[in-house]
Amino acid sequence: MDRGEFRSPEKRRGRRCRVLSVVAVLLLIIVVAVVLGLVLRQGTNFKSTFIDRCEQFAGYNCEKIWDAFEKAYVGRDPCEVPMEAYDPFIAAAHFKPACGRMMFWSKTKDLVHDFTEKKDCFLTLEDTLLGSVVDGLTWCGKEGSSETFTTGCPGWTDCENNTVRSFWNRASAAFADVACGDVTAMLNGSITTPFNSASIFASIEVKRFNSSRVKNLNVVLVTQKDFVTNCTNASLKNLQKELDAGIKYNCKEVAESQIHECSSDPQKPCGSCW
Repeated sequence: MDRGEFRSPEKRRGRRCRVLSVVAVLLLIIVVAVVLGLVLRQGTNFKSTFIDRCEQFAGYNCEKIWDAFEKAYVGRDPCEVPMEAYDPFIAAAHFKPACGRMMFWSKTKDLVHDFTEKKDCFLTLEDTLLGSVVDGLTWCGKEGSSETFTTGCPGWTDCENNTVRSFWNRASAAFADVACGDVTAMLNGSITTPFNSASIFASIEVKRFNSSRVKNLNVVLVTQKDFVTNCTNASLKNLQKELDAGIKYNCKEVAESQIHECSSDPQKPCGSCW
């Protein structure tokens, strides 16, 4: 500026506004980039976990299984994913029945998996590729998006056909469909209704036990010192009624401490645990 010239206050304010506008736009771009990066990282981390777990099982094409799994929910309303959407995944992640070794459970998840981790005589859904790849995880898609999200997803009871609930319903049905020989179920004897009609075990799995394959259902009713339920419980009578004709039923009350002690002793055979 030459000597004697001056800027008017209006020009100075106009320049300041333009600078502030540029700064605001840059900040918005940065925020959008960070959020987008976090979303993409969510999907990448979820897929990485899925693939890593899948590769623990020999003889499977894990990328093909991932593609079948992802197509069930990506781009869909997370409350509008029916069980059947996971049919291609079930077909891709097929497994051979483990006759005489299949273990079902209700309200005893931690105890069951502690037991099967230490003893190789039983197999739960979560011990197979079907359940292992997403055990303990949350995921969903969103309409108009090709990404997998791990936050902002509906909870188990928020809507009936949510992404996670439909998966476990479908995987549980597939696991029960191939149950054969002697089947074991570990139920909780510390609650008043060990066979709850709303549970997956009652509403899906038991209903799919077929007497042409399943010979016996052995219920292990886990008790603690102050247990409130025994094998004469009314809900267990309902369980017997639900069984396909021809399937024999047995129930035994077993202390949780006995199961822990047995599973921790490699010298004890599984048959002595209850």
